[in-house]
Amino acid sequence: MSYREYKSLQRQNEQIKERRKRSNHSGVILSAPDKSLIIIVAFLVIIGFLAIFSATAPKCMREGVNLISFLVKQIAYAAVGFFAMGFFARYDYRKLEKWNKNFYWAVLILLALVQFTPLGVNVNGAQRWINLGFMQLQPSELAKPLFCMLLASAFKDRAKIMDLNIWLQTYIPLIIILFLILKQPNLSMAAILSFTGLIMFIAAHGSLVILGILGGGGLVGVLSMLPKLLHGYQMDRITVWLNPGSDALGKGYNIIQSLIAFASGGFSGTGYGGSIQKLAYLPECHTDFIFAIIAEEFGFLGCLFVIGLFVALVHRGLRISKRCNDMYGKLLALGITVIFGFQAFLNMGVSSSLLPVTGVTLPFISYGGTSIIVSLAMVGTLLNISKQRIKKLRTEENG
Repeated sequence: MSYREYKSLQRQNEQIKERRKRSNHSGVILSAPDKSLIIIVAFLVIIGFLAIFSATAPKCMREGVNLISFLVKQIAYAAVGFFAMGFFARYDYRKLEKWNKNFYWAVLILLALVQFTPLGVNVNGAQRWINLGFMQLQPSELAKPLFCMLLASAFKDRAKIMDLNIWLQTYIPLIIILFLILKQPNLSMAAILSFTGLIMFIAAHGSLVILGILGGGGLVGVLSMLPKLLHGYQMDRITVWLNPGSDALGKGYNIIQSLIAFASGGFSGTGYGGSIQKLAYLPECHTDFIFAIIAEEFGFLGCLFVIGLFVALVHRGLRISKRCNDMYGKLLALGITVIFGFQAFLNMGVSSSLLPVTGVTLPFISYGGTSIIVSLAMVGTLLNISKQRIKKLRTEENG
């Protein structure tokens, strides 16, 4: 063997050893996490900070508190969220399955505490929070990763509807969660979870024929009972959405003020801090209608940039799902991605009056502790899946 051949073989052995160091116990080489996803999420969080400060400064001034009080709280929540993101980016997503039952019972108990105990906090007719003193915990936010985890476990072999074990272990428990969420009431969250479950079922090659038969029958039943199932104010939201001017100073007020914000923003906006609607004209402008403030201050261009970020986020999530080597990881990444994309669509649709008012936040941007912590933790899981997308070591390298 020549010296050149010896050095070449030595370099190959060193490369194999380095790859083995970077591989996990299942023999999958770990790559760097999806950097594009990290950059996209960072941009969304920073935009959220800017929008929250702009939207809440007048409110703080009226209440005589520090102008940055909301911003400081959101930064603290985001810090916890980024810590959670870092943890789950390093925690092997396949190990999440063993936490399914414990996580389910934790979410179930928290939702029950909200609904059936004095710990539940009622805001504007909706009882969705638990007051912890330093923050208000919203247990329904925890249902988002729960649904992804349980359905990914149930569908990883193949999605089945007529399977008693899946009904007992997955469908019935999740229906109970949906019932408690609807009872708050939180129709928008129930819609997000149901839509996510549907997409995951289709992606797992579930029977479209059986789904169509059961779904069609269920849809007819729900539509026939819709007036009874929905609370009075929810039916009013649909009616006013069709004609906001019918109650311009009442139930149609939010929609009209939000549309004024969009119209005022025009193409390039009024400039950062120049919003008029945030001066007590548009309620909940730092949560449900924060996109309207962005539209007013940054105009069409600002809206296009935010929409582009969410489109890029969905693209990266779908790419991570596609490149994952196992079905559980594929479905888990898909579920997380669908939740981000559909929730953003609902919020922006409500702000622009494309959809009826639902009371859903804009991920990473709207003010809210539980929302940003859970969202960043879910991003961490996506990053972990992206790290383990490389195929297994070749047999000759293991030999």
